[in-house]
Amino acid sequence: MARMGARDELGVANKSQSPSNRRHRFEESAKSLAKSQKRNKPAVEGGANCPILVEGKRDVIALRNLGFSGTIEKLNRGWDQSKLIAYLYEKYGARNPIDGGPSIIVLMDWDRTGGRLQRSLRDRLQSLDVTIDEELRTVLMKAMKPEGRTVESIAPHAYLLNPLIESYNEDE
Repeated sequence: MARMGARDELGVANKSQSPSNRRHRFEESAKSLAKSQKRNKPAVEGGANCPILVEGKRDVIALRNLGFSGTIEKLNRGWDQSKLIAYLYEKYGARNPIDGGPSIIVLMDWDRTGGRLQRSLRDRLQSLDVTIDEELRTVLMKAMKPEGRTVESIAPHAYLLNPLIESYNEDE
């Protein structure tokens, strides 16, 4: 029998102690992270070589800590948005040639500025018939909001998320 105040590996009190849904939120996040991680992997590693577009270098570090091994493009590189859109279109095209899915995973922060950037990038890329994958952002925005509103804010939770991500990767 669990002792009073006992917590599991995610720091969640047992159900009789707390109605917390943290475990469920982390599992949903891990499932989506695993799916995006698989698409991001280089083709030689069995992935789709699908790049992820993030805001800056701390976001890149956070994703690397979560096990992403493929291309991660940064929005903040000193280019205006028009030049970035042209670069993404020329380099990655409208569809991913390996899996036929969206050519780019766009993962801006889920704060107000990130939302504006996400909308602008989506609109501009879609005007060129570039398909984008926004599923990861949608899931993280809902599931990880209590932990923070930025990609880099999930980095401190990598030690909890990585084993869950690996379990979803093993299931495939």
